[in-house]
Parts: sequence; structure tokens; C-alpha cells
Amino acid sequence: MAWKTWLSAAVLSAALVGGNALVATNAGAQTKWDLPAGYPATNFHSKNLQLFADDVKKLSNGKLDITIHPGASLFKVPEIKRAVQTGQAQAGELLMSNVENEIPIFGIDTVPFLATSYDDAMKLYKASKPIIEKKLQAQGMTLLYVVPWPAQGIYANKELKTLDDMKGLKFRAYNPATSRIAELVGAQPVTIQAAELAQALATGTVNSFISSPSTGRDSKVWESLKYFYDAQAWLPKDMVFVNNEALGKLDAASKKALMDAAAAAETRGWQLSKAEADDAKAALIKGGMTVQPPSPELAAGFKKIGETLAAEWLKKAGADGEAAVAAYKKM
Repeated sequence: MAWKTWLSAAVLSAALVGGNALVATNAGAQTKWDLPAGYPATNFHSKNLQLFADDVKKLSNGKLDITIHPGASLFKVPEIKRAVQTGQAQAGELLMSNVENEIPIFGIDTVPFLATSYDDAMKLYKASKPIIEKKLQAQGMTLLYVVPWPAQGIYANKELKTLDDMKGLKFRAYNPATSRIAELVGAQPVTIQAAELAQALATGTVNSFISSPSTGRDSKVWESLKYFYDAQAWLPKDMVFVNNEALGKLDAASKKALMDAAAAAETRGWQLSKAEADDAKAALIKGGMTVQPPSPELAAGFKKIGETLAAEWLKKAGADGEAAVAAYKKM
């Protein structure tokens, strides 16, 4: 009996030790996430993403490890939102206006000349953020942070004095607003995402586009085009967002680490964007490009286009758009 009692006690002790070890292992287990993004690893958005991931790992004591996949290496840009929504990736980064056709409010920051400075871009973000968050939540996702690109200008392979000079150009489009601009100026819209732009320029698939100085530097645009008109048309924003099911599986400490790192990334990202605007324009000049403001005639033409696009967007965005613009104008 004594031997049987000892054996039972030993088995029970081993079970408890094993159980405690399992609990300890689970408590210290590392959660791994994938975060696909569309821009090169050298882009300031991608660098900020990596710093964000580093902060998350540090603040969570290694319990949450996020792998950044820049340059559309994991999913192509049009696939990123769907990948996060369906749980194929736990988080993602995307230009907000890429999903404007599905959810019009996401195109608010590409309404030409609505917000043309960083201060105004922040006001527009604050005015539209509650609606954007609500739309994402309805699709099972949570907004983590948002960072703007520098203000958009016009790239071309020839001098542009008026809108008429843009007729017939092969104009790169990446969202509904840029496609519509091409149509209104008589150019040919060609859908090209950032990861494919350098090749499209090299092959002559496109010879003009509207984008930030950063995109021009990333794609070494000076090898194909010679003119950049600093129109300050709008400051489009990238959003970083997470799948709610994945978010819900995090323990409280890891979730706090994620949110704290996101808040820091947003603050840091806006500062990086401001510095990037000047640095990227300097790189364009160094590459041999002519960088200048648009002529009064070209600026006036774009202002008229901006009024047309604003009216069309408000009609499409409905009550959400009207509420966000009204809130912005009160700030």
C-alpha cells in the first residue's frame, strides 16, 4: 500500500509539474503577426512601420512579434484590406483612398485643395476619424494609426503651362481621384500601384502622374521624367489597421503595448513626413529634375478640377462626407 501511495503521489506531482510548465509556456508564448505594406523598405512609411513593430516587441517583452512585409511582397496593394479583413494577415498598411470606391469617406483626404497643409491635414483627420473608425469596425477591423504623405504634385515628361498640355499623356492612376483627374484633363489613366511604378516609367507605360516627392524619389523618377510641379494638391494618408479577431486574442499587456506603440508611431510618422517633404524634393533636384510651382494658368485649371471633384465626392460620400467636411470647417 505504501508503494502504491507513493506512486500515486509521484504521478500526481509529475502531472502538477507538467501542468505548471504548460501554463508557464503558454504565459510566455510568443504571438507572431504579419503586416503587409505596399511601399519599399526604404520609404519613410515602411521605416516607421518597422520602428512600430520594434516598439511593440519591446513593450510586450517579446510576446507580440510583428513581421513587416514592405513592397507588396506578401500581398499586392489591392489585396491588403481583404487579407486583413479575412484574417490572412493580422494587420496591414494601406493608402486610405485605395478603398474609396467601397467606402467613400476614405477618399476625403484626396479631395483636391480641401486640406493642403499639415495643420489642415491633421484637422481633416480628426474630423473624419470617428466615421473612419466606425466603418472599419463594421467590417471587423480596428484603426491603429494614420500618417500622411507629403503634399502631392504633378510629374510629367514635358513642360506643363496649362491643363491643355496634359492632353494625351499616359497618366498613372492609383485611386478614383487620380483616375478622374486624368479623364478631366484629357489624359489616359493607367492604373499602376507604387511597387510597379519604376518599371512602368522605364517602359513608357506612363509618362505623367500626381504623387508626393517621396514616391518620385522611391522610383528614381528622374531617370524617365524631368518636371515636377509642386501643386500642393492634397496630403493623402496611409492607415495601419488590425483584424479584430486577432486583436481580441491578445492578452491585456500585449494589447496595451500595441496601442501605445501605435500612438507613438502616429506622432513620429507625422514628423517624419514633414522632414521627408523637403528631403525628397531635394533628391528630385539632385537627380536633375526641374522642381517648381505650377504656372498661374495651370494652378487655376487645377483649382477648377478640384471644385468639380469636391462636388462629385460629396455627392458620393453623402451624409458621412457632409458631416466630416462640416466638422473640419468648424475647426
